[in-house]
Amino acid sequence: MPKTLIFGHKNPDTDTICSAIAYADLKGQLGVETEAVRLGEPNGETLYALEAFGVSTPRLIEKAANETDRVILVDHNERQQSVNDIDDVQVVEVIDHHRIANFETADPVYYRAEPVGCTATIIKKLYKEHGLDIPKPIAGLMLSAIISDSLLFKSPTCTEEDKQAAKELAEIAGVNAEEYGLNMLKAGADISDKTADELLTMDAKAFAMGAATVEIAQVNTVDTNDVLARQSELEKVITAKINDNGLDLFVFIITDILENDSVALVLGDKTAAFEQAFQTTLTNHTAVLKGVVSRKKQVVPPLTEAIANVN
Repeated sequence: MPKTLIFGHKNPDTDTICSAIAYADLKGQLGVETEAVRLGEPNGETLYALEAFGVSTPRLIEKAANETDRVILVDHNERQQSVNDIDDVQVVEVIDHHRIANFETADPVYYRAEPVGCTATIIKKLYKEHGLDIPKPIAGLMLSAIISDSLLFKSPTCTEEDKQAAKELAEIAGVNAEEYGLNMLKAGADISDKTADELLTMDAKAFAMGAATVEIAQVNTVDTNDVLARQSELEKVITAKINDNGLDLFVFIITDILENDSVALVLGDKTAAFEQAFQTTLTNHTAVLKGVVSRKKQVVPPLTEAIANVN
C-alpha cells in the first residue's frame, strides 16, 4: 500500500507546514507510513522556524492521486483550499481548527476538529493521548505554529489550551517562547523583497459564502504603510485575480503585529457587504480595522453573515 500523504492548505502558513510534519512524526511512531508534503511555497516565518529547529522543508506536490489514494488533511477541510485533485483520493483523516464547509466523504473518516487557536495544539493532545514523546525539533515546530496562529498569544483565537501547550512545547524545545516568537514573527514580517503577487498569495484562502466566492489574503508587517505604499500595484493584481478566478470579493488584510490592528484593501462587487460586516465605509478601497488580527474569527464570520444579507 502506498504511503499516506499529509498536507495542509494551499498557500501554506506555519501551522499548515509544521502540523503536517508533526502529525507525520506521530503517525510514524504509531507505525503508519506517511509523508508530510506541501501545496505551496513556505513563507519567511515558516522557513525561519524550520531552520531554527533543523527540519527540512517538505516537498511540493501539485497533485496527490498520482502517488497515493489516501491523504490526511491538516489545518483545513474546505475543498477549494486543498490539493487540486482532492476528489480523486480518499481523505482518511482531518485534523483542523476551522469551520467545516464544502466537505463530504464517501467513506467514514476520522475527523478531529476543536475550537482552539492552532492545529498544532490538537496534535499535541494526540501525542499525549497516545502516550508518545514529542521530539525536540517537532516540539519547536509545534510551538512555532501556535505562536504564528496566535500572533504570540495576542489573537482572540488564542485559548488557554494554546497557551498551556505552547508553554510545555517551549520547555521541550529549550527556547523562550516570547523571545523566539517575536524573532520568528519579525522574520515573517520582512516583505521588502516580495512582489505584489507574492504578497497577495503567500497567505490567501478562498471561501464559498453562500453563492459568492470570496478570497481573503493576509500579510503581517511591522508598518502597514510599507504595504499601502504599493496600493496601486496591488489593486492591479487584485483586479486581475477577481477577473481570472470569477471572484465576487477580494479582501487583503494587512496586519500590524506590533499594534495588533489591521488595514483592509477591498475590491469586487460585494464591497457593500464588507462595509456592512465591519460597520465602516471604504475610503479609496481601504478601511482601518482596529483590533482585528484573525481572519478565521474576526473576518470570515461577519463577512459571511453580511454577504447573506446584502443583495
